[in-house]
Amino acid sequence: MSLFWLILFLLGALTYVAVRRSASGLTRTPIWLLWLVMMMPAFIWTAWVLVTGNVESMPMLLLIVPFVVCPFIYWMLVQMGRPVTAAQSSGEASPLMAQDGESTTSNAIRPITKTEEKVLQNCFPWSVFYLQNIEYRPQALVCRGKLRTSPEVAYRTIRENIEAQFGDRFLVVFQEGMNGRPFFALVSNPLITKRNDPQQQTARPAVMLGLLGATLITTTLAGSMGVTGLVGAELPQDFPTFLTGLPYALSLLSILGVHEMGHYCASQIHRVRATLPYFIPVPPAGIFPFGTFGAFIQMKSPVPNRKALFDIGIAGPLAGFVVTVPLLIWGLLQSDVVPLTETSSILNFTSLQPTESLMLALLSKVALGTQLTAESALNLHPVAIAGCLGLIITALNLMPVGQLDGGHIVHAMFGQRTGALIGQVTRLLVLALSMVQHEYLLWAILLFFIPAVDEPALNDVSELNNGRDALGLLALVLLVMIVLPAPPAIIQLFY
Repeated sequence: MSLFWLILFLLGALTYVAVRRSASGLTRTPIWLLWLVMMMPAFIWTAWVLVTGNVESMPMLLLIVPFVVCPFIYWMLVQMGRPVTAAQSSGEASPLMAQDGESTTSNAIRPITKTEEKVLQNCFPWSVFYLQNIEYRPQALVCRGKLRTSPEVAYRTIRENIEAQFGDRFLVVFQEGMNGRPFFALVSNPLITKRNDPQQQTARPAVMLGLLGATLITTTLAGSMGVTGLVGAELPQDFPTFLTGLPYALSLLSILGVHEMGHYCASQIHRVRATLPYFIPVPPAGIFPFGTFGAFIQMKSPVPNRKALFDIGIAGPLAGFVVTVPLLIWGLLQSDVVPLTETSSILNFTSLQPTESLMLALLSKVALGTQLTAESALNLHPVAIAGCLGLIITALNLMPVGQLDGGHIVHAMFGQRTGALIGQVTRLLVLALSMVQHEYLLWAILLFFIPAVDEPALNDVSELNNGRDALGLLALVLLVMIVLPAPPAIIQLFY
């Protein structure tokens, strides 16, 4: 039960951060109220578990209705709290108000004068983007018109013109509107105020190395407890026993580190400022025995276009997967084949059922050959455990929802609105899958608390080339192969 409360607490904290980041600049609706609406499904499901003590008996309507209704209520509250602004008939901007009704802050755009508006209009050549009107918003100047050339040429030309006239005062964003017509938005450049802020520097080597060292200790401890069968009992009593967890720790940290370095290297290629990986250590215990919550990097500047968004998003999962496969195969070769029991599952590392994942079933058969049958399970070597966690990390990140790597991928491939729709459908599909494979219920809940809409790139209109589209589809196929169980035909053929 302690694991249950830990998960609920983490969901609440992560949801609050996500809501605050995504909605604080859009609406005057209190953040606590939006957070409460987003957490309501979890509270309802928690109440059911506390009263009945059985999650499997939960009615389907109780699962689906909060899942559908609460996002709609959230959207309504955001819309009701949006500040109302009126364009001035004289064409001159009125002083803009901040979210709390105070005078203009660093988050609100600085008003432009009539002279500056005339200069801005001249930045839009009629042969590139025929400017029809300028709308003044609390945080942006929205320039609407008709696109008369390719999105790449239009964005490059207008951005260069605006930079020539206004310097780095504005970030130029090119998006597709609800009517399908692209528009430009000029927002205050946050990098102007952050450039000299010591807290915004990308390099914090002492913190990064400290977290890496702490995570190495906690994962080694987790590996040693798993090797000696002491999970939830007592700590290793001597240093040699502690070092038995090193293979697990080094394997898992390699997977996590390469995954994040994939993102980092792609960010550097596209000149997006990003930090090196931060690892998250967690003391191993019965509630969470793996020794880490993972790793992450922070991007400190906007993504320039959908190509960069795609490359940064897909680089991490693919890099991590390339490291995961050889480690997993080697670990499987060191694992023991045991009889299949009623407790065997995809998350039981002492009696793992490989056929519950098509990818794992194929890799297990490649490694073990005729030793593995349809009635066999696996007692995993610590390196194999790290490899299985690597597959789970890859699949979770490839989920095409919001700001997960998969969300970046579908956003870059299909556009922001279609990507958000794919994210909503994915949530429902994972929820349906969790009814068959209960191990995915936590995934379904986690996906629900991730905002479905990904942040736009600066040029969010230009599309990908065919090569990137094909690679994105292959990444989604990889996700399906990891998540879905092996079909009966595959089991009969190989097992």
